[in-house]
Amino acid sequence: MGRALDLYCGFLKFVIAVLLAVMVVLVFGNVFLRYGFNSGITISEELSRWLMVWLTFLGAVVALREHAHLGVDTLVQALSATGKRICFVASYLLMIYADWLLLLGSWKQALIGLGDRAPATGLSVAIFYGAGLVFGISAGIILIYDLLRALTGAANEAELVAVRENEEQ
Repeated sequence: MGRALDLYCGFLKFVIAVLLAVMVVLVFGNVFLRYGFNSGITISEELSRWLMVWLTFLGAVVALREHAHLGVDTLVQALSATGKRICFVASYLLMIYADWLLLLGSWKQALIGLGDRAPATGLSVAIFYGAGLVFGISAGIILIYDLLRALTGAANEAELVAVRENEEQ
């Protein structure tokens, strides 16, 4: 399962790179056209915003899998292995609950926006909220996997501290 999640995150990294490239082309192309030819790409602003939202949510999935979120772990580091496991389980249960709320809210918003069309692109607004759905499902799977590893003892003591002190780690 861990290998499948790693492959999935590798795919997401590729998708993020493609989204970023498309955003750069849209934004800089639009700037060039506006200043150079007094015209522009109508859908550029709206599509760039949507791509940024998707990029952010997909990046959050990758960061969650790699435990790349920054945090303060001073208290947790001082605990015994059992204390670390208890804190890990409690924090992951809270994150699963928060993820459930986000997933449920994104689902409801996607249903509401299903028939609505974006003004510039004409695309369904549900696509915008789909980023929350993809994040919610992906994060839920990652969180449950990590939680099960902690509960079964498959996670070592270092893995029970699921944050980084700085960006260099």
